[in-house]
Amino acid sequence: MSRRDPRMAAVLARRRHRIDLVSRGLATGATVAALALLAWILLTLLTLGLPGLSPAVFTTITKSPGSNGGLANAIAGSVIQTALGTAIGTPIGLLAGTYLAEYAGHSAFGSVVRFVSDILLSAPSILIGLFIFSILVAPFGGFSGYAGAAALAVIVIPIVVRTTEDMLSLVPVTLREAAIALGSPRWKTILFVCYRAAREGILTGILLAVARVAGETAPLLFTSLGNSDYSGLNSAMASLPITIYQYASSAFDDWVQLAWTGALLITLGVLTLNILARLIVRRR
Repeated sequence: MSRRDPRMAAVLARRRHRIDLVSRGLATGATVAALALLAWILLTLLTLGLPGLSPAVFTTITKSPGSNGGLANAIAGSVIQTALGTAIGTPIGLLAGTYLAEYAGHSAFGSVVRFVSDILLSAPSILIGLFIFSILVAPFGGFSGYAGAAALAVIVIPIVVRTTEDMLSLVPVTLREAAIALGSPRWKTILFVCYRAAREGILTGILLAVARVAGETAPLLFTSLGNSDYSGLNSAMASLPITIYQYASSAFDDWVQLAWTGALLITLGVLTLNILARLIVRRR
């Protein structure tokens, strides 16, 4: 057996080396495929969206075909509804995720909250739109920007809940124990120790939520509907996803061009937001 041990060790080492090479190859191939697909999407958006990009896109409202309309009202509506939905959903999701990670443990109520959050995370957005329609649109007799923001907030909440819980769960227990040993209350430990340790992951989750809701169309069809002019939150409000949805299937070339330009603007906006947030976090 003593003579065979070095040979067996060499065989096992070669086997592990082959498995490692195969694993690296598969991982590298998957990464290259994902990056190539992303580059293809960005290249398509740039190729088809850039020709329609002009100052009029940002200064002119949507108009009838052939009237040299822009996307100003749709851009404003998207920014307002996305910002309001994120402002509503983020604190709720952050607090719920903190409760699940720091206080709930394996309690029955925590399990129920976690289960409901998982259901919302996987629920089709069109069902969320129908739910908000039934409680905020139908009873009040009209579509509104508030209803659209509420639908987006419902989509934001479970994403932030899951990310916050996961990131706080990764914070070492020794950090909490050290803060408590110095006399820090539990809420201070969470606020000044756990949040700071997990801030990059939590911020990433918030940005993922923003990226998700920025391109949602189905829930807005049942809540804010759309508008061809500027409007307040109390009435139907335009948005880029709905405008893209309407214009992309149009028979008019100028509307199709505006649809591609709108898709490019959404992509660049989300990409810029992600880059700026990462730079801010690293600098701090």
